[in-house]
Amino acid sequence: MADILGASLYVPANHKHLADIADGERLAQARSLIFCLEDAIADRDLSWALFNLSIVLANMRAQVPAQRFVRVRNPDVMARVLALPGADKLDGFVLPKITRQNFGTYFRLVRDTRHVLMPTLETAEVFDDAEMRLLRAAFEAPGVRHRILALRIGGNDLLALLGLRRPRGMTLYRTPLGPVIARLVTTFRPYGFTLTAPVFEYLDLPELLDEEVQEDLAHGMVGKTAIHPTQIAPIERHFQVRPQDLAVARAILDQEAPAVFRMQDAMCEVATHRAWAERMVAQSRRFGACSSPLQQESS
Repeated sequence: MADILGASLYVPANHKHLADIADGERLAQARSLIFCLEDAIADRDLSWALFNLSIVLANMRAQVPAQRFVRVRNPDVMARVLALPGADKLDGFVLPKITRQNFGTYFRLVRDTRHVLMPTLETAEVFDDAEMRLLRAAFEAPGVRHRILALRIGGNDLLALLGLRRPRGMTLYRTPLGPVIARLVTTFRPYGFTLTAPVFEYLDLPELLDEEVQEDLAHGMVGKTAIHPTQIAPIERHFQVRPQDLAVARAILDQEAPAVFRMQDAMCEVATHRAWAERMVAQSRRFGACSSPLQQESS
């Protein structure tokens, strides 16, 4: 089963505290960190950001609890990062604006490394179902499939292509991207590719963030991009598993379970619910179980 990422925090690579963040001395609660060299960095600041990252990679600890990735700007920048001392300490890379035309260029750079990849779906091709099927075929190529950790959905870039910005007061699923995300789920998840949800850019609307993460989970997302440390705990709270769901999941996975049974006034069918049950157990091991009635209602 693919990793369940939870909240992945974007950190600009020119951040003055990047070294402490990378070593877990700040933001110790982060499970995955993405050092950004793309949209969070202005063109004029790229050289400084690369220099800052080079110092961090050379000196950061090899083993920390958080997974660490670099979101590169283009293949040239990725090649420069890979050439830096300490690049082997990274878990992998987030690839921007991936299409079937440019994916191979990125992949060839890491073919002989251990790095995993998170391609980002955020170009006009995302709106073309046939193009997404062809991209899926590229990801399924021999030697490639096991290197894809998850696919990231670039919500802001996709809205920008439509000339839109997410309105205040509604989740992303109530914009034109709602059906698009649903199609990406049905295009990729049945073939073993998991997806992560886009950013929620309003820091003063925690209730709406809660609502959106619930919708993310209903769509099977395995993570969500956080743009500020204060979003980490609210996002991951929803990845905690309700005790009643965990009990049902374990009952479904019981080798002695009948093919169909009733539990908590719901039909449980081992053949069709096994994948869900396995995900619930794995999620509970990583994020724990809900501890309050309020959390249980909102999960």
